[in-house]
Amino acid sequence: MEVGNLVEGVLRGDQRSIARAITLAENLFPEGQKIVSLLFPYTGKVAVVGVTGPPGSGKSTLIEKLVVELRKRGKTVGVIAVDPTSPFTGGSFLGDRVRMMSLSAEPHVFIRSMASRGNLGGLARASVDAVKILDASGRDFVIVETIGAGQSEVDIMRVADTVLLVQAPGLGDEIQAIKAGIMEIADIFVVNKADLPKADETAEDIREVLELKKEAEGVWRPPIIKTNALTGEGVEELIEKIQEHREWLKSGPDLEKRRKENIREELLSAVMHKVVEKIYSTPGSERDLEEVVHRIMKREIDPYSAADELLKKFLKDCEGGERL
Repeated sequence: MEVGNLVEGVLRGDQRSIARAITLAENLFPEGQKIVSLLFPYTGKVAVVGVTGPPGSGKSTLIEKLVVELRKRGKTVGVIAVDPTSPFTGGSFLGDRVRMMSLSAEPHVFIRSMASRGNLGGLARASVDAVKILDASGRDFVIVETIGAGQSEVDIMRVADTVLLVQAPGLGDEIQAIKAGIMEIADIFVVNKADLPKADETAEDIREVLELKKEAEGVWRPPIIKTNALTGEGVEELIEKIQEHREWLKSGPDLEKRRKENIREELLSAVMHKVVEKIYSTPGSERDLEEVVHRIMKREIDPYSAADELLKKFLKDCEGGERL
């Protein structure tokens, strides 16, 4: 299917076109970048909700209930579930997609599992592009679920407008999890599996940590919502808080500020990847790289100085030649 036809299909909300466009972007094909570029003017409207938290906290089941409730309210939804990379196929384990399979047939719900492919920060590199594609397709909400590896989940801040941090009692040292830097990224705290013992204690621990933080007047104060994803208890209240947070963002400069920071990070990341790709595609670059690696191993040069040397050589080779 041609790029132009795929773009038109995505703008119509066609599920097949959306799936194909995300595949091209995920595999870093030039057509994928072209599609995202053409769709970019149609983005910026969707509400992006990030869901993170430790494995076993019930993130996937909770997302399933969120999707069902949003559909009851007439909202269209996209879900990007980032799974660990399979050591055999290089793809995702597709666990989230299997659990949500009953929703996949819904024409107003799009669910996609993406392999992290070793990317740090709990997200796949193409997650941002996938969000853009779903945004351009006219979705009201896009929910992005991270791998759930712990403190490295901070990258979700660069994608989502609202971040849910899901905790559950009985997963080990809840206090240690609460102390982790991941606490800083949450807009809403969710204590899932609220029917289990110590659920109230976990919520109280979070509340005590939040009270230690001195917030300025007018700053969003993260609420703590108790849910039971199996029964759907607390899901309606959670959606109300998500919408409340979005309205709060839109009422002041915070939404624009957050998205500006996200764009800055995305731009720097794109520049970095472009430079690396260009270096590897330059004739003789692999030989130069091996020589420098050998010198580093012999302690003739340190990695920082070697990086400067390589970059200077690359930029010199580019002078008068092909631009980045």
